[in-house]
Amino acid sequence: MLPSSPPPAHKPSSTGGFYVQRSTAVVAGVALFLVVVGLIVGGLSGGIIMAAVVALVTGLYTAVTNRPSWVRLNGRKAGAITAGASVVALLIGGALAPADESVPTAVAEQTQEAAPEATPTTAASTAPATPSPSASPTPTRTPSATPTPTDADVAPLDGDAVVDAAGTPRAPAEQPAANTTALALLETLAIKGRAPKTGYDREQFGQAWLDVDRNGCDTRNDMLNRDLTDIVHTNSVPCKVQSGVLADPYTATSIAFQRGQSTSTKVQIDHVVALSDAWQKGAQQLTFDQRVAFANDPLNLQSTDGPTNQQKGAGDAATWLPPNKGYRCEYVARQVSVKATYTLWVTQAEHDAMARILSDCNGILVPTNQMAPSVTAPPEPVETAPSPEPVPEAPVVVPAPGPFANCSEAAAAGFSNIPVGSPAYSPDQDGDGDGVACEGGASEPVAPAPAPVAPAPAPVYANCDAVRAAGAAPIYAGTPGFQPKFDRDGDGVGCDS
Repeated sequence: MLPSSPPPAHKPSSTGGFYVQRSTAVVAGVALFLVVVGLIVGGLSGGIIMAAVVALVTGLYTAVTNRPSWVRLNGRKAGAITAGASVVALLIGGALAPADESVPTAVAEQTQEAAPEATPTTAASTAPATPSPSASPTPTRTPSATPTPTDADVAPLDGDAVVDAAGTPRAPAEQPAANTTALALLETLAIKGRAPKTGYDREQFGQAWLDVDRNGCDTRNDMLNRDLTDIVHTNSVPCKVQSGVLADPYTATSIAFQRGQSTSTKVQIDHVVALSDAWQKGAQQLTFDQRVAFANDPLNLQSTDGPTNQQKGAGDAATWLPPNKGYRCEYVARQVSVKATYTLWVTQAEHDAMARILSDCNGILVPTNQMAPSVTAPPEPVETAPSPEPVPEAPVVVPAPGPFANCSEAAAAGFSNIPVGSPAYSPDQDGDGDGVACEGGASEPVAPAPAPVAPAPAPVYANCDAVRAAGAAPIYAGTPGFQPKFDRDGDGVGCDS
């Protein structure tokens, strides 16, 4: 029976509608707000859980007080039914909730490396090590199949056994081409909603920290060796890291790492793109070997602070970014590169968050193992020593011609009309005293040509016998020594017979 003190649930208005109490509207608004928050934080399961909590409180209120509450439940029976239905809804929401989102990523994903033990405090060590005198703190949620061990040498983070990966783990695509900007590559990723998480399990990505590159060292220690400095190994084999120092890019702090049950969790290996996130954005369509490659790809792995890794959980760029703002550009660029390499998609909210971050990153390039195409650089110009300036040759000093003996000598040397003051001038060659010597060439008279030599007298032959004796026969008319008497026949040839 309803108490008389509360006002009626509704009353007709002057217009024929219903009157809603202000308190009812306030409670309805708060309930709707809580459900929306649940959807944002936990997805569908979060919304169901939050709605179930509101319904449970409302049903219990009516069942206990027999009041109709803000949804006007009719009596205790209706309240009890509502409360019971809300409990069922809570169970459904809990079943749909991700099982690993509140578990430390490195711990939850690596528990398969630990030997199963009965209880954390009574577990026996399988390797020579000194047991911890006190129980180690237990994580908030630990998979029941593999309780957290207490012995340092069998801790999930640092198991002794190195397991080779079966098959051929390989990404479905090559890493992005060199010199690709993260913003440009982001625009090539498909934008879709999240797929259901149904079927997700860590084993879908293979056993944690396999030896996929067959180098004799598991992936976790490969990453510690890559990211830490001042490394000390457990033995002479450069694999298992005993201690070192991490310059954590997520927090911009320096973390001292020490291998051990209570200390190994200080440094965890983060999947830059979380396994659960990948499962809901395309990894379900990958082969098992491709998912194993994804879980052990150095491009997708980063050593970081343990609590920070736990805080990230399975968040994407829309819900979680590194506290160190100076690393966010590189962090998001790595996520884009990983998603492109493994053909994963992004949600609209994730895409927008990535684009917002990358727009302030000065065209940051995506990390990749691809080499830039070789470009032959032009040969550097060879600097040649400057040619020495030519040294002018000293002029050959020709001594000034002295006075010539006569003008003929001056003419032979190319001098004539020699003025007074010239070194070649001589008053002896200036016959008229006008100050110019050797005027008109040589001033000396040219010697007369010698008289012609008189020809030798013509021979006189007494007769033809003399001509013949002299070897001049026959002798012709006009020849010296010819006489008409030698030409008896008058033919101009004498002594011809």
